[in-house]
This record gives sequence, structure tokens and C-alpha cells, in this order.
Amino acid sequence: MERGPEQERALAYLRRKGTEADRAALRDHVAGTFEDFEAFLHAVPVELRARRPEPERWSVQEIVDHLVESHRPAVEQLGELIAGRRPQGGAIPASLQSEDPFAKSWEQLVGELEAIHRSFVGLLDRATDADPGSVTAPVVMVVKVTSEAGEKVATAWEEELDWKAYTQAFRAHTVEHRHQILRTLDALGRAPGDPGE
Repeated sequence: MERGPEQERALAYLRRKGTEADRAALRDHVAGTFEDFEAFLHAVPVELRARRPEPERWSVQEIVDHLVESHRPAVEQLGELIAGRRPQGGAIPASLQSEDPFAKSWEQLVGELEAIHRSFVGLLDRATDADPGSVTAPVVMVVKVTSEAGEKVATAWEEELDWKAYTQAFRAHTVEHRHQILRTLDALGRAPGDPGE
């Protein structure tokens, strides 16, 4: 498959910040991102958590549900990669959600995500730079690519990643969805930390 410049930049980023990174620095970067994101979620106004800015766009609760559903299997896959085994079952779908994103309370959902984060970081605590980097897992990558018409279009493809690049990909996934939540809150007229909260 021929990749465009945006795709090549995304892969170069994962090599630089993942594959070639020091294990301890990667662990600290991921842990810091998770901690900041959790604090950010606790600041989301109660009245805005379940509201969609538009019928076709996810609410903040649906975004968090997506992170729970996609990061839960990522913990198992990362554990397999660090152990030198290729994970079974293929790539985690890009838009994974539970059957009912509103079945759990906000507190339950965020608590579950925090537990998943702790498990993810726990694996990185036990990993070493000597762990095999030759074993890979397929990951669905999504980047915005400029079309022939000059418009930005989301493009998805599968890429094989080693455990460090895999780790960085899921850190980047968290960052991207934080931006999505900010856009959602902005569309609803308020963001965490706004005066009058």
C-alpha cells in the first residue's frame, strides 16, 4: 500500500517517540498523559457529559465509553507484545463502543478507564528495553489526509507496530480524544476550567 505524506509522518512519529524511545521515558510520558486526562475528565461539567453537540457526533460519555472499550483489549495485547508473543484476534476496531454507552454511570465509566490506565502503566513498569521489538501487532491507524480536492479526509489503515510504538499509539489515541472532548464541549458552549463553572 502506498502511503501519503501524512501517513508517513504519523509512522515516523511512532518510531521516534515509541520504537526508538527509552522505556522509562516512554512509561513516564504515558503515565503523565493518563493522569492529566483523568483530571481533565473530572472537570467536565455534569450537565454536559451526556449531551451531543449534533445528532451524529458523540457526547463526552460516548467518547469515554469508546476509550474504555478500545483500551481494555489494548492492555492484553500490550502484555502479549512485551512477552514476545503476537496477540491473537487482530486489530482493535477504530470506532469501538459498548452496546449502551449510557448503561454505566459517569463515575463507573471513568473509574473503569482509570483502572485500565493503571494496568497499562503497570505493564510498562515491568517492561525493559531488552524486551523483544521484533514481535508486532496490527493497529488501526487513523489520520487526516488531504484529498485531491484539498479537503482533509480521515483515512484508516492497519499498521504492524512493536510494543513501544504500540504504546505510543495508544497515548496518542488518548490525546486525540481529549481534543475531541474539548471540541465537543466548545460546541456545547463550555469547557473545563471556564469561569462560572
